[in-house]
Amino acid sequence: MSSPVISTPSGVPEAVHRRRWAILGALMLSLLIVVLDNSILNVAIKTISTPEPTGLGATQSELEWAINAYTLVFAGLLFTAGLLGDRLGRKKVLLAGLVVFGLGSALAAHSGSPVQLIAFRAVMGLGAAFVMPATLAVLMNVFERDEQPKAIGIWAGGVGLAIAIGPITGGILLDHFWWGSVFLVNVPIVIIALALMIWLVPDSRDPKPGRIDLFGVALSVVGLVLLVYGIIKGGQLADFTDPAVLGTVAAGLLVLAGFVLHEKRSDHPSIDIAYFKNKVFSAAICAIALVFFALMGVTFFAVFYTQSVRGYSPLETGLLMLPLAVAQLIFAPRARLVVDRFGVRAVCTGGLLLVALTLTAFTLFEADTPIWLLEVVFFLMGTGMAHIMTPTSVVIMQALPREKAGSASALSNTFRQVGGALGIAVLGSVLSTAYRNGVEDKLSLLPPGVRHTAGESIEATLGVAAKLGPEGRPLVSAANDSFLHAMHVTALCGAGVAVLGALVVFLFLPGRTPAPGGPRENEAEPVGATGH
Repeated sequence: MSSPVISTPSGVPEAVHRRRWAILGALMLSLLIVVLDNSILNVAIKTISTPEPTGLGATQSELEWAINAYTLVFAGLLFTAGLLGDRLGRKKVLLAGLVVFGLGSALAAHSGSPVQLIAFRAVMGLGAAFVMPATLAVLMNVFERDEQPKAIGIWAGGVGLAIAIGPITGGILLDHFWWGSVFLVNVPIVIIALALMIWLVPDSRDPKPGRIDLFGVALSVVGLVLLVYGIIKGGQLADFTDPAVLGTVAAGLLVLAGFVLHEKRSDHPSIDIAYFKNKVFSAAICAIALVFFALMGVTFFAVFYTQSVRGYSPLETGLLMLPLAVAQLIFAPRARLVVDRFGVRAVCTGGLLLVALTLTAFTLFEADTPIWLLEVVFFLMGTGMAHIMTPTSVVIMQALPREKAGSASALSNTFRQVGGALGIAVLGSVLSTAYRNGVEDKLSLLPPGVRHTAGESIEATLGVAAKLGPEGRPLVSAANDSFLHAMHVTALCGAGVAVLGALVVFLFLPGRTPAPGGPRENEAEPVGATGH
């Protein structure tokens, strides 16, 4: 920064304050590629599951791992990324993360097998872990407290924009290029983002950073991987009582419990457990995790519904999912106005109940349901999400002092990603188990060696049916019926999770915003609206 001497009353340098909106634009471009990548992949999963040379022939569990390798590494390292940003400087960490993400994208585009794709997706997750928390932490250090809710609303709207652009971009690329193009497209965006970051974004850090808790980081990563691996394995075997599944899940939970105990006793924890003594902070974190649990699980099965059952192309699927993103883009920046009027509790409870209602609506969808109904449901779901994400993000970010912005952002994004990873794992496994149970009887005519593979997913069943020619037609009908039943069961599970989130929010989030003279910036009682 060239002129840090003149500052605003809260300590933001005047030169930084003047270009704060341009900085927000640069931060949103970095955010765009991190979110864009997941939304693009959601459209590409059917293509990647197709046998070579069109795709990689990935199974349902390999697809789940291609998504979760990214989210697990991302979630596991966010604690460390937030601390490193606070210690070394958020701009430096952000630039390093973008470089790693770009390299991982280029490697993923040229994967020769599902295993390679999973490995390179993990590299992308490593880069993204250093990008996502840094964007929100920088934002909190360049905006005054009274402008932070508006800035966070625009930031959350950027997530909606990325969700909108992702499926359409993915569809266009898959219509004209090979499947790897959905990853290669990240590279030019990374280059542009790097140039803007170097030019515009100021560096900032915590003046009193803590030491890095390497043992705690290792425990969190191992615990999450074991837990999610066990859940995915249960779906793959269609048996959650299998000793290997139960043992892996139990080991994951045990390691995560050890992580919490270690963090409580450590003098330099990755995550300060004391933050969670604030019920408002904990409820906001919980709401973010649960809404992403529901969203990621729904997106996973919605792609198979539109492409495999309804026969739409990847591009058409991307366009069909547009209302979900457009609603977030419209309402996320405006959610603060609704919060000012009705309070955080009412807005977030209403948002989660709306998400639960739209998930329940998926139980009404059949193979011939008018497609405009799906569009309405997606728009309402996006509306509900927008009224959860912005208020809870503001609550979380304003709960901690400005110098701890990296830690607050890391916590918010960690629970968001863990929620999303568990949503894909749990709801994906419910979908897989319900589908296999439904289609199993119809696979008895197939050779014994083919039955297990054919029952893994609707795409696998349809692939076998296509090879059988006219004799495979009854199998197509059975696959569609079984998938629809599995989708209905999965949607109800997601709706139940959203209702649980609504209950937590209603009990613990604050009501109306207090009048001026309420909690100050360094207090942990943020009600996330207008500041003072």
